[in-house]
Amino acid sequence: MTAHGETFIVVGAGHAGGRAVEALRNQGFAGRIVLTGAEPHLPYERPPLSKELMQDKPGYAFSFIRDRAFYDENEVELCLGVAATALDVSAKRLRLADGHELAWDRLLLTTGGRVRRLDLPGADLANIHTLRTVDDSRAITSGLTPGARAVIVGGGFIGLEVAASARRRGAEVTVLEAADRLMGRAVAPDVAALFVDLHRAAGVEVRLGAAVAGFEGTAAVKAVATGDGDHPADLAVVGIGIAPETELAAAAGLAVDNGVVVDEHCRTSAPDIFAAGDATNHFNPRYGRHMRLESWHNAQNQAIAAARAMCGDDAPYAEVPWFWSDQFDANLQMAGVPATWDETVTRGDLVQRNFISFQIAGGRVVGATAINRARDMTVARRLIARESPVTLAALADEDTPLRSLLG
Repeated sequence: MTAHGETFIVVGAGHAGGRAVEALRNQGFAGRIVLTGAEPHLPYERPPLSKELMQDKPGYAFSFIRDRAFYDENEVELCLGVAATALDVSAKRLRLADGHELAWDRLLLTTGGRVRRLDLPGADLANIHTLRTVDDSRAITSGLTPGARAVIVGGGFIGLEVAASARRRGAEVTVLEAADRLMGRAVAPDVAALFVDLHRAAGVEVRLGAAVAGFEGTAAVKAVATGDGDHPADLAVVGIGIAPETELAAAAGLAVDNGVVVDEHCRTSAPDIFAAGDATNHFNPRYGRHMRLESWHNAQNQAIAAARAMCGDDAPYAEVPWFWSDQFDANLQMAGVPATWDETVTRGDLVQRNFISFQIAGGRVVGATAINRARDMTVARRLIARESPVTLAALADEDTPLRSLLG
């Protein structure tokens, strides 16, 4: 149980941090809450940065998770625009970049990730962008004028979402992917091939096996160089993933291994310190192994689970991972992270980009990938969570309602 006079500090004011302080109050914690973050903005969700915000969709207005009145009304102290620089585990004190120190009884790290950068000639030229913050999104969008030449380095989710948004704004878009297919190991080769066709049909030039050698220009980028030639660019966006932000934890002596290591209760190796979100390598008892996830779903739900654990709730965080990406008219969703499976069965039409494929192990669904089948994916996630027995024939048969397989 937590006491009224205790102080809980959340370090990292992104999506996970915002949901965590909200959950602490929902759990009935009545003590002092402090939310710190290096960005000057209130907490917000990141998926719109590469989609709705960048596309400037009619009627869309970017919003924060909660307005400032919420934090005032719930007595959440905000220390925004100032980074945390040191964590003293034994003294239970947090040092900020402005010199202030804060004492805590329990602390939650939601430090997220930092974008990976290319250490190549010309990488410091103007108009070479990465995408992680709302300010990054707005800076990229300002250059996406009709006819502007945008080169996207990286054919993962972020790179392809930016490519789709840029094309919708009228930019001429080239995607350079060093591997031989898009979206790396996240999707099967046949699904990756569908997205090559999707982007090319929309006017995006997709180059596979195109490793970037450098950037050319004087003050600003003018071209991106690869082994097969130069690609003219008025702007470039480097989307090659993120690395977990673990420096604060590592310097404090916490266990770090591809993220801050936490158990199924979001506890780190140090007493009274918890962690959640992109920065964590958490143990999932459903799969019996540690995993680091970069997703909206995990950032939100693990943060809520961590807040509950801080308040004394011992329920483990053991959810089925879920991811999604919107590119042009294709809504891609994936659920589960099976290490192995026996068979795959598909319902729907792969070529028409309207299907769901199930990965089966031991007569149960352990993973699923869908395009434009959101309702089916909702059921698939429940099938995975419940470990419901299924038959391949029933999964493939469009006339058999998926819900009927839940039992």
